[in-house]
Amino acid sequence: MNPRLSKSDMLVLCIARTAPIRIIVIVENMDKVLGFIKENEQRFLDELIEFLKFESVSTQKARQPEVERCAEWLADNMRNAGIENVELIKTKTNPLVYGDFIHAGNDKPTVLIYGHYDVQPEDPVDLWDSPPFEPEVRNGNLYGRGTADDKGQVFTHVKALEAFIKSGENPGVNVKFIIEGEEESGSYAMTDYLMGSPDKISCDAILISDTSWFSDDIASITYGLRGITGLEIKVIGPNRDLHSGTYGGGIENPLNALCGIVSQLHDRYGRVTVPGFYDGIQELTQQEKDNFASLPHSDAEYAKDLDVPMVHGEAGWGTLERISVRPTLDLNGMYGGYTGDGHKSIIPSYAVAKMTMRIVPGQKWEDIQQRTADYIKAIAPPTVKIEVHPEHGGNPVVAPLDSPGIKAAAKAMEVAFGKQVVFTREGGSIPIVELFQDKLSAPAVMMGFGLDSDNIHSPNEKFKLTHFYGGINASAIFMDEYSKSSK
Repeated sequence: MNPRLSKSDMLVLCIARTAPIRIIVIVENMDKVLGFIKENEQRFLDELIEFLKFESVSTQKARQPEVERCAEWLADNMRNAGIENVELIKTKTNPLVYGDFIHAGNDKPTVLIYGHYDVQPEDPVDLWDSPPFEPEVRNGNLYGRGTADDKGQVFTHVKALEAFIKSGENPGVNVKFIIEGEEESGSYAMTDYLMGSPDKISCDAILISDTSWFSDDIASITYGLRGITGLEIKVIGPNRDLHSGTYGGGIENPLNALCGIVSQLHDRYGRVTVPGFYDGIQELTQQEKDNFASLPHSDAEYAKDLDVPMVHGEAGWGTLERISVRPTLDLNGMYGGYTGDGHKSIIPSYAVAKMTMRIVPGQKWEDIQQRTADYIKAIAPPTVKIEVHPEHGGNPVVAPLDSPGIKAAAKAMEVAFGKQVVFTREGGSIPIVELFQDKLSAPAVMMGFGLDSDNIHSPNEKFKLTHFYGGINASAIFMDEYSKSSK
């Protein structure tokens, strides 16, 4: 889309798509704003690269100073953008970055923009084609840890507001930012802040860009996310590793016992066997079923892309439904005994399994965690000791599709990218979103710009440059469109 729009009282923009042409109207002031974005694309990219160089891995205590330096850099960048009242809100762990621009008036809605500046660990480093914290542009993509999750996405909104401010235009909405530094490690500080006195971040909608499109050709507005909870199981046997020839057959092998336990967590039809696991799950509406049926998907292509023989999952549901609106239980890792080179004939003294459960509306993470822990203890053999350690969790969330914010986001995406927008639910989790909606009494608007192929949490994470620039445009257009909503 050419942001150099003609000067007129109203601008009519026609977007050619495979579907019939749709007429979208934008007010005149967007000419200057979108022009500013176009003129500053290289500077915005250079600043994002600086942002990405910080090794802000929140799960590693040794990198705590780097996390704090990243927060300080972001705060300075927001101040330079013209955002006001920028501050680092101190917490027991990593600081929250706050800023606002409140100039639209009390009769206009307020949007809170949420994101996170912390990132996942870069391991395994040897699988990266370029250093993870030395961002590199290749083939129209920016590669580096945090590009899509979530520094690149949240940065689009900082630059969009800067475009309004430095163009001398009012975004038409009151804007607040709250950007946290431990989304990848539990959002404990953000949770405490929300449970305390969230008046400072009161709003009419919460704008979040930390999700992905359905495909590169189909732009998506995500309106639902699965929740998450996790457990670690430790099966304890003898008080030391034992010679398998001397002791084998005389005592229970913890690894064998662990395999027996986890083999009972699913039945032959792919359903989780934990008693009460599926109780209370909300049924899909007919509209949701129709949405799934209309989305292009091929199980064969899906399996080919992942290099597996065929798809697998809960019987009675399609793949798209299994990965987004059905609950799951998955092992994330198992270890015990000798795993080095060669062979060592032992019975290990213990074995460990880590697992996560993705949950859907109608389930609560604490309940599912407790049910799963109780079941594991019940099916464990009496020949070993069992320890079950709970992990953090978060509930699923579904945002109202008819909210003014989601309608504004859909229009903004269509204009910025020139693509048909669909509404989807994702299988991933952003646990804090449900708490945001509850404590702020405001609907979430999940307008993401990532792709499933962006390798988030994996080596060679990337963010498509057209999605970075288009995301800045979409954010600016969203503010303008949302300003037309009644408070």
